[in-house]
Amino acid sequence: MLAGVALIALCIIGKLFYLQIVNGEAFARKADRQYSPSSTGIFDRGVIYATRKDGTLATLASVSAGFKLAIVPGQIVDKEVAYASINAIVPIEYETFMARAAKVNDPYEEIAVRIPKNKADAIKALKLKGVTLYQDTWRSYPGGSLASKVIGFVGFKGDTLTGRYGLERQYNDVLLRLNTNMYTNFFAEVFHNLKDTFSNTTKEGDLVTTIEPMVQAHLEKQLADVLGKYSADQAGGIIMDSRTGAVVAMAGIPDYDPNEYGKAGNTSNYGNPLVENVYELGSIVKAFTIAAAIDAKVITPETTYNDKGFIELNGAKLRNYDNKGRGITDMQVVLTESLNTGAVFAMQKLGRENFRNYFYAFGLNSKTGIDLPGEVNSQVANLKSTRDVEYGTASFGQGIALTPVVAVRAFSALANNGVPVSPFVVSSIQYPEGTTKKITSPAPLAPAISPETSLAISRMLTTAFEDSPAGRRSQAKTGPWNIAAKTGTAQIAKEAGGGYYSDRVLHSVIGYFPATNSRFVVLMYMIDPKGEPFSSNTIAHTYADTARFLLNYYQIPPDR
Repeated sequence: MLAGVALIALCIIGKLFYLQIVNGEAFARKADRQYSPSSTGIFDRGVIYATRKDGTLATLASVSAGFKLAIVPGQIVDKEVAYASINAIVPIEYETFMARAAKVNDPYEEIAVRIPKNKADAIKALKLKGVTLYQDTWRSYPGGSLASKVIGFVGFKGDTLTGRYGLERQYNDVLLRLNTNMYTNFFAEVFHNLKDTFSNTTKEGDLVTTIEPMVQAHLEKQLADVLGKYSADQAGGIIMDSRTGAVVAMAGIPDYDPNEYGKAGNTSNYGNPLVENVYELGSIVKAFTIAAAIDAKVITPETTYNDKGFIELNGAKLRNYDNKGRGITDMQVVLTESLNTGAVFAMQKLGRENFRNYFYAFGLNSKTGIDLPGEVNSQVANLKSTRDVEYGTASFGQGIALTPVVAVRAFSALANNGVPVSPFVVSSIQYPEGTTKKITSPAPLAPAISPETSLAISRMLTTAFEDSPAGRRSQAKTGPWNIAAKTGTAQIAKEAGGGYYSDRVLHSVIGYFPATNSRFVVLMYMIDPKGEPFSSNTIAHTYADTARFLLNYYQIPPDR
């Protein structure tokens, strides 16, 4: 009996803590009786957090409280006075107010929403007949457009208010709050919560993401700057922990403010191109080709071939970007000068089947399983062709189209001793009763290459970056660290098929650092930049600036 009494007492104490501390603010709002209750019920939803580098949390999405203002048109004595009085506190359109105030037989016309308490108090003090304030709550995104491609927003799907896009959609069942009635029977709720706690069936919770807000803001600014400088159509990027797969930042430009998603202009801006779109990323794929050939021991970094500037396969001439030959050339020059003929040479040394198997081992033929909606398959059907030419173009990144998240996972194998790690965004779920569920990241793939090959390709990519325009410009600022990178400039395929545009290209860059003990892998791309044909002179500089920022921001020890 004593044990039973003690258990009930503990339940009551726990419940009081829950009422007064955890949900104290919400209940205080509900207890405020000088306003009319909400006309549509209290909206509630879980919080989405970012994680700062020191482990503290920053809010990306939450629920804000305030008031909305409505009128009963038939009760308003003087419409002009009412408008002027309200407009002095909360700006509203004159025509809209007058049109709604003219509906004298309508008992409810909503005039303004999301009114903060201080302004609601000022309106209430006017004591205008026919003017009523209602308690209101709404979804709020304190960072504005920050990480909007990752977060998504809450909006109506038909008649249902639900998560749309991003984490809001992916984790809608966790963020959704079905029971918003704060007057649920006390003991029923106590024992219901206890049941959920012990049975581990609780769904409602808050999300803790791997997004670092300062890094996210830096990435978005860098992409917006380079997009504007070269008048590109789109730009995107991912920064991922190359050891774990945690996505520290992910952005696509143009983006939008989820607080005002209706002003995005084009609904295509809502989607996340890093997950939902595929691109022919060009010469960054050469790193996989050379790494595979080294791992299979059919070439070494010192292996040479006779570069004539082109190679003919199945009647098609595959050329270097400048149509020039270099004569006797080694594999380091192939990466540094991005020679298509050298990538084809390495592919031929591997053989078609071996080449395909290595690309599959890098994960280019499978989804990553990232916890964001809408991930699509990469398009690598050319790796099953019966003709050499499709393998030749694939060796330098044309004819196969990858999602950026797949490319990042594949490149992490080069950085992580040969093991590709899978990207993820949510690290844990915090439940209302105080428990936390750690989210298990997607399992890494089997090793794609050996640690020895990883070291060899890292050295080659470091040399390739240091000898590039971006590398030469930034060496004085990033001197203590080895930075690996590969750029790509790819023709853009015509949407209706029938080849490639002659005047449109995609610029890309991908790499990791420190190269000998990698912490981050970073991918960036830009679609149809104007005025500069090669990525080594455009987005590669953005990559170098971002590498320098991350190395200093995280105070990563030099590896030289």
